Amino acid sequence: MILKPYQLSKIVEKNSNFFLFYGQNEGHKNEAIQQILNMDFTKNIFKYEEDEIFRNYNNFISEISNKSFFDDKKIIIISRVSEKIYSLIDDVMDKDIEDIKIIINSKPLDKKSKLRSNFEKEKKLVCVAFYDDNNTTLANLANKFFFENKIPISREVLNHLVERCRGDRINLKNEISKIETFLKGKGKISVDEILKLTNLAENYSFSELADACLSKNKKKTLLIINENNFSSEDCVAIIRIFLTKAKRIFALKNMERENMSIDECLSNYKPPIFWKDKEIVKQQINNWSLEKIHKLIIFINDLELLIKKNSLISVNLLNDFILNQIETNN
Repeated sequence: MILKPYQLSKIVEKNSNFFLFYGQNEGHKNEAIQQILNMDFTKNIFKYEEDEIFRNYNNFISEISNKSFFDDKKIIIISRVSEKIYSLIDDVMDKDIEDIKIIINSKPLDKKSKLRSNFEKEKKLVCVAFYDDNNTTLANLANKFFFENKIPISREVLNHLVERCRGDRINLKNEISKIETFLKGKGKISVDEILKLTNLAENYSFSELADACLSKNKKKTLLIINENNFSSEDCVAIIRIFLTKAKRIFALKNMERENMSIDECLSNYKPPIFWKDKEIVKQQINNWSLEKIHKLIIFINDLELLIKKNSLISVNLLNDFILNQIETNN
Protein backbone atom coordinates (compact mmCIF):
# COMPACT_ATOMS: atom_id res chain seq x y z
CA MET A 1 0.00 0.00 0.00
CA ILE A 2 1.10 3.58 -0.64
CA LEU A 3 1.47 5.94 2.30
CA LYS A 4 2.72 9.45 2.91
CA PRO A 5 5.45 9.83 5.58
CA TYR A 6 3.04 11.53 8.00
CA GLN A 7 0.69 8.50 7.83
CA LEU A 8 3.29 6.06 9.15
CA SER A 9 2.25 6.37 12.80
CA LYS A 10 -1.20 4.93 12.08
CA ILE A 11 0.08 1.96 10.12
CA VAL A 12 2.84 1.13 12.62
CA GLU A 13 0.17 0.79 15.29
CA LYS A 14 -1.47 -1.90 13.14
CA ASN A 15 1.69 -4.04 13.33
CA SER A 16 2.81 -3.76 9.74
CA ASN A 17 6.12 -5.57 9.30
CA PHE A 18 7.44 -4.68 5.85
CA PHE A 19 8.35 -1.21 4.65
CA LEU A 20 9.89 0.19 1.47
CA PHE A 21 11.39 3.66 1.92
CA TYR A 22 12.61 5.02 -1.40
CA GLY A 23 14.01 8.38 -2.48
CA GLN A 24 17.01 10.65 -1.89
CA ASN A 25 15.82 12.29 1.32
CA GLU A 26 17.89 10.36 3.88
CA GLY A 27 17.16 12.91 6.61
CA HIS A 28 13.41 12.37 6.31
CA LYS A 29 13.90 8.58 6.16
CA ASN A 30 15.91 8.71 9.40
CA GLU A 31 13.06 10.60 11.08
CA ALA A 32 10.58 7.96 9.91
CA ILE A 33 12.77 5.13 11.21
CA GLN A 34 13.11 6.91 14.54
CA GLN A 35 9.33 7.27 14.66
CA ILE A 36 8.92 3.51 14.23
CA LEU A 37 11.54 2.89 16.92
CA ASN A 38 9.80 5.20 19.36
CA MET A 39 6.41 3.60 18.79
CA ASP A 40 7.75 0.06 19.21
CA PHE A 41 9.86 0.94 22.27
CA THR A 42 12.88 -0.82 20.83
CA LYS A 43 16.44 0.25 20.19
CA ASN A 44 17.49 -3.03 18.63
CA ILE A 45 18.48 -2.26 15.06
CA PHE A 46 20.29 -4.58 12.67
CA LYS A 47 21.67 -2.98 9.50
CA TYR A 48 22.58 -4.95 6.40
CA GLU A 49 23.41 -4.37 2.79
CA GLU A 50 21.67 -6.56 0.26
CA ASP A 51 24.88 -8.41 -0.68
CA GLU A 52 25.46 -9.45 2.94
CA ILE A 53 22.04 -11.08 3.12
CA PHE A 54 22.29 -12.96 -0.16
CA ARG A 55 25.74 -14.29 0.70
CA ASN A 56 24.14 -16.12 3.66
CA TYR A 57 20.56 -16.14 2.48
CA ASN A 58 19.41 -19.51 3.82
CA ASN A 59 20.89 -18.86 7.26
CA PHE A 60 19.26 -15.45 7.39
CA ILE A 61 15.82 -16.86 6.51
CA SER A 62 16.25 -19.69 8.99
CA GLU A 63 17.22 -17.37 11.83
CA ILE A 64 14.23 -15.14 11.20
CA SER A 65 11.86 -18.11 11.06
CA ASN A 66 13.23 -19.77 14.19
CA LYS A 67 13.62 -16.50 16.10
CA SER A 68 17.03 -17.66 17.34
CA PHE A 69 18.31 -14.33 16.17
CA PHE A 70 15.75 -12.35 18.11
CA ASP A 71 14.85 -12.21 21.79
CA ASP A 72 12.86 -9.02 21.61
CA LYS A 73 11.38 -6.62 19.07
CA LYS A 74 13.90 -5.83 16.36
CA ILE A 75 14.17 -3.70 13.26
CA ILE A 76 16.17 -4.82 10.24
CA ILE A 77 17.25 -2.08 7.81
CA ILE A 78 18.50 -3.25 4.42
CA SER A 79 20.26 -0.74 2.16
CA ARG A 80 22.03 -0.73 -1.23
CA VAL A 81 19.22 -2.84 -2.63
CA SER A 82 18.26 -3.98 -6.11
CA GLU A 83 15.04 -5.42 -7.49
CA LYS A 84 15.97 -8.90 -6.28
CA ILE A 85 15.51 -7.92 -2.61
CA TYR A 86 11.80 -8.57 -3.12
CA SER A 87 12.53 -12.30 -3.14
CA LEU A 88 13.43 -11.96 0.55
CA ILE A 89 10.12 -10.25 1.32
CA ASP A 90 8.27 -12.89 -0.69
CA ASP A 91 9.95 -15.67 1.30
CA VAL A 92 9.24 -14.26 4.76
CA MET A 93 5.92 -12.50 4.20
CA ASP A 94 3.77 -15.37 5.48
CA LYS A 95 6.08 -16.39 8.30
CA ASP A 96 5.43 -15.59 11.95
CA ILE A 97 7.72 -12.59 12.43
CA GLU A 98 5.40 -10.25 14.31
CA ASP A 99 8.28 -8.97 16.48
CA ILE A 100 10.41 -8.04 13.46
CA LYS A 101 10.08 -5.07 11.16
CA ILE A 102 12.02 -5.04 7.89
CA ILE A 103 12.74 -1.70 6.26
CA ILE A 104 14.08 -1.63 2.71
CA ASN A 105 16.00 1.63 2.20
CA SER A 106 16.24 2.32 -1.52
CA LYS A 107 17.34 5.13 -3.77
CA PRO A 108 14.67 6.63 -6.09
CA LEU A 109 12.57 4.06 -7.94
CA ASP A 110 10.61 4.84 -11.08
CA LYS A 111 7.15 3.51 -11.85
CA LYS A 112 8.59 0.59 -13.85
CA SER A 113 10.29 -0.82 -10.75
CA LYS A 114 8.83 -4.21 -9.78
CA LEU A 115 10.00 -3.71 -6.21
CA ARG A 116 8.04 -0.47 -5.93
CA SER A 117 5.04 -1.90 -7.79
CA ASN A 118 4.79 -4.96 -5.52
CA PHE A 119 4.99 -2.87 -2.35
CA GLU A 120 2.35 -0.48 -3.69
CA LYS A 121 -0.12 -3.25 -4.59
CA GLU A 122 0.26 -5.65 -1.66
CA LYS A 123 -1.81 -4.73 1.41
CA LYS A 124 0.65 -6.33 3.82
CA LEU A 125 3.46 -4.10 2.53
CA VAL A 126 3.99 -0.39 3.10
CA CYS A 127 5.51 1.81 0.40
CA VAL A 128 6.63 5.36 1.26
CA ALA A 129 8.32 7.85 -1.08
CA PHE A 130 10.71 10.36 0.48
CA TYR A 131 11.08 13.22 -1.97
CA ASP A 132 13.66 15.98 -1.73
CA ASP A 133 12.94 18.82 0.64
CA ASN A 134 12.64 22.33 -0.72
CA ASN A 135 13.15 25.65 1.01
CA THR A 136 9.48 25.80 1.96
CA THR A 137 9.46 22.45 3.80
CA LEU A 138 12.72 23.27 5.56
CA ALA A 139 11.44 26.71 6.55
CA ASN A 140 8.33 25.07 8.02
CA LEU A 141 10.48 22.68 10.07
CA ALA A 142 12.66 25.52 11.36
CA ASN A 143 9.61 27.69 12.07
CA LYS A 144 8.06 24.89 14.12
CA PHE A 145 11.20 24.62 16.26
CA PHE A 146 11.44 28.37 16.89
CA PHE A 147 7.70 28.62 17.63
CA GLU A 148 7.75 25.72 20.10
CA ASN A 149 10.75 27.23 21.89
CA LYS A 150 9.20 30.72 21.83
CA ILE A 151 12.20 32.18 19.99
CA PRO A 152 11.42 35.28 17.94
CA ILE A 153 13.17 35.12 14.58
CA SER A 154 13.04 37.40 11.56
CA ARG A 155 12.14 36.13 8.12
CA GLU A 156 15.59 37.23 6.91
CA VAL A 157 17.46 35.10 9.47
CA LEU A 158 15.15 32.16 8.83
CA ASN A 159 15.80 32.44 5.10
CA HIS A 160 19.56 32.52 5.71
CA LEU A 161 19.34 29.43 7.91
CA VAL A 162 17.38 27.52 5.28
CA GLU A 163 19.62 28.71 2.45
CA ARG A 164 22.74 27.56 4.26
CA CYS A 165 21.28 24.06 4.58
CA ARG A 166 21.14 23.74 0.77
CA GLY A 167 17.94 21.72 0.65
CA ASP A 168 19.28 19.15 3.13
CA ARG A 169 17.12 18.25 6.13
CA ILE A 170 20.10 16.69 7.91
CA ASN A 171 22.02 19.98 7.68
CA LEU A 172 19.02 21.83 9.11
CA LYS A 173 18.71 19.36 11.99
CA ASN A 174 22.41 19.82 12.76
CA GLU A 175 22.04 23.61 12.91
CA ILE A 176 18.90 23.34 15.05
CA SER A 177 20.73 20.90 17.34
CA LYS A 178 23.39 23.56 17.97
CA ILE A 179 20.68 26.02 18.95
CA GLU A 180 18.97 23.45 21.21
CA THR A 181 22.25 22.75 23.02
CA PHE A 182 22.84 26.47 23.47
CA LEU A 183 19.34 26.95 24.90
CA LYS A 184 19.73 24.37 27.67
CA GLY A 185 19.72 26.22 30.97
CA LYS A 186 19.41 29.57 29.22
CA GLY A 187 15.94 29.67 27.72
CA LYS A 188 16.54 32.58 25.36
CA ILE A 189 18.69 33.27 22.35
CA SER A 190 19.16 36.45 20.35
CA VAL A 191 19.32 36.77 16.58
CA ASP A 192 23.01 37.73 16.85
CA GLU A 193 23.66 34.58 18.88
CA ILE A 194 21.89 32.46 16.25
CA LEU A 195 24.00 33.98 13.51
CA LYS A 196 27.20 33.42 15.44
CA LEU A 197 26.28 29.92 16.60
CA THR A 198 25.47 28.66 13.10
CA ASN A 199 28.22 30.68 11.40
CA LEU A 200 25.50 32.26 9.26
CA ALA A 201 26.98 35.74 9.26
CA GLU A 202 30.37 34.46 8.12
CA ASN A 203 29.08 32.02 5.54
CA TYR A 204 26.67 34.55 4.13
CA SER A 205 29.62 36.83 3.38
CA PHE A 206 31.44 33.95 1.70
CA SER A 207 28.38 33.06 -0.35
CA GLU A 208 27.73 36.67 -1.31
CA LEU A 209 31.35 37.05 -2.40
CA ALA A 210 31.21 34.00 -4.66
CA ASP A 211 27.85 35.07 -6.14
CA ALA A 212 29.02 38.60 -6.85
CA CYS A 213 32.26 37.40 -8.42
CA LEU A 214 30.63 34.74 -10.63
CA SER A 215 28.01 37.31 -11.66
CA LYS A 216 30.84 39.66 -12.73
CA ASN A 217 29.61 42.30 -10.29
CA LYS A 218 32.94 44.04 -9.82
CA LYS A 219 31.69 46.80 -7.52
CA LYS A 220 29.99 44.45 -5.05
CA THR A 221 32.86 41.95 -5.15
CA LEU A 222 35.41 44.62 -4.21
CA LEU A 223 33.08 45.98 -1.52
CA ILE A 224 32.78 42.56 0.15
CA ILE A 225 36.55 42.01 0.00
CA ASN A 226 37.20 45.42 1.56
CA GLU A 227 34.60 44.94 4.30
CA ASN A 228 35.86 41.51 5.36
CA ASN A 229 39.28 40.76 6.73
CA PHE A 230 39.47 37.18 5.52
CA SER A 231 42.04 34.96 7.21
CA SER A 232 44.11 32.12 5.78
CA GLU A 233 41.69 29.70 7.49
CA ASP A 234 38.80 31.28 5.58
CA CYS A 235 40.36 30.68 2.18
CA VAL A 236 39.61 26.97 1.87
CA ALA A 237 35.99 27.50 2.94
CA ILE A 238 35.60 30.34 0.42
CA ILE A 239 37.15 28.42 -2.47
CA ARG A 240 34.87 25.45 -1.76
CA ILE A 241 31.84 27.72 -1.96
CA PHE A 242 33.15 28.95 -5.31
CA LEU A 243 33.49 25.32 -6.42
CA THR A 244 29.93 24.44 -5.35
CA LYS A 245 28.48 27.43 -7.21
CA ALA A 246 30.63 26.81 -10.29
CA LYS A 247 29.43 23.20 -10.43
CA ARG A 248 25.85 24.46 -10.21
CA ILE A 249 26.43 26.79 -13.18
CA PHE A 250 27.99 23.90 -15.11
CA ALA A 251 24.98 21.67 -14.42
CA LEU A 252 22.55 24.42 -15.41
CA LYS A 253 24.46 25.12 -18.63
CA ASN A 254 24.17 21.43 -19.51
CA MET A 255 20.43 21.55 -18.81
CA GLU A 256 20.20 24.60 -21.06
CA ARG A 257 21.76 22.59 -23.90
CA GLU A 258 18.76 20.26 -23.74
CA ASN A 259 16.55 23.07 -25.09
CA MET A 260 15.28 24.07 -21.66
CA SER A 261 14.64 27.73 -20.91
CA ILE A 262 16.60 29.34 -18.09
CA ASP A 263 13.47 29.42 -15.93
CA GLU A 264 12.89 25.71 -16.57
CA CYS A 265 16.50 24.97 -15.67
CA LEU A 266 16.17 26.85 -12.39
CA SER A 267 12.87 25.18 -11.53
CA ASN A 268 14.14 21.65 -12.21
CA TYR A 269 17.55 21.98 -10.57
CA LYS A 270 18.22 19.89 -7.43
CA PRO A 271 18.74 20.84 -4.68
CA PRO A 272 16.21 23.64 -5.21
CA ILE A 273 17.55 27.16 -5.75
CA PHE A 274 16.33 29.63 -3.15
CA TRP A 275 13.83 32.05 -4.73
CA LYS A 276 15.82 35.18 -3.90
CA ASP A 277 18.94 33.74 -5.58
CA LYS A 278 17.32 32.98 -8.92
CA GLU A 279 18.09 36.34 -10.53
CA ILE A 280 21.74 36.10 -9.49
CA VAL A 281 21.98 32.57 -10.86
CA LYS A 282 20.41 33.74 -14.13
CA GLN A 283 23.18 36.33 -14.45
CA GLN A 284 25.77 33.65 -13.81
CA ILE A 285 24.30 31.36 -16.46
CA ASN A 286 24.42 34.20 -18.98
CA ASN A 287 27.95 35.21 -18.00
CA TRP A 288 29.60 31.81 -18.46
CA SER A 289 29.99 29.48 -21.41
CA LEU A 290 29.97 25.74 -20.77
CA GLU A 291 33.62 25.48 -21.80
CA LYS A 292 34.78 28.34 -19.56
CA ILE A 293 32.91 27.19 -16.47
CA HIS A 294 34.33 23.68 -16.93
CA LYS A 295 37.85 25.12 -17.06
CA LEU A 296 37.09 27.21 -13.97
CA ILE A 297 36.05 24.10 -12.00
CA ILE A 298 39.36 22.42 -12.85
CA PHE A 299 41.25 25.58 -11.89
CA ILE A 300 39.42 25.90 -8.54
CA ASN A 301 40.27 22.31 -7.64
CA ASP A 302 43.95 23.02 -8.33
CA LEU A 303 43.76 26.31 -6.45
CA GLU A 304 42.41 24.62 -3.32
CA LEU A 305 45.45 22.32 -3.24
CA LEU A 306 47.75 25.28 -3.79
CA ILE A 307 46.12 27.24 -0.95
CA LYS A 308 46.45 24.29 1.43
CA LYS A 309 50.15 23.97 0.65
CA ASN A 310 50.86 27.70 0.92
CA SER A 311 48.90 29.00 3.91
CA LEU A 312 51.15 32.05 4.35
CA ILE A 313 50.13 33.44 0.96
CA SER A 314 46.66 31.84 0.77
CA VAL A 315 44.81 35.18 1.07
CA ASN A 316 46.89 36.64 -1.78
CA LEU A 317 46.22 33.57 -3.92
CA LEU A 318 42.49 33.85 -3.29
CA ASN A 319 42.38 37.59 -3.96
CA ASP A 320 44.32 37.19 -7.21
CA PHE A 321 41.87 34.51 -8.32
CA ILE A 322 38.83 36.65 -7.50
CA LEU A 323 40.19 39.80 -9.15
CA ASN A 324 41.09 37.83 -12.25
CA GLN A 325 37.52 36.50 -12.53
CA ILE A 326 35.82 39.89 -12.35
CA GLU A 327 38.19 41.29 -14.98
CA THR A 328 37.81 38.39 -17.42
CA ASN A 329 35.05 38.13 -20.01
CA ASN A 330 33.50 34.71 -20.49
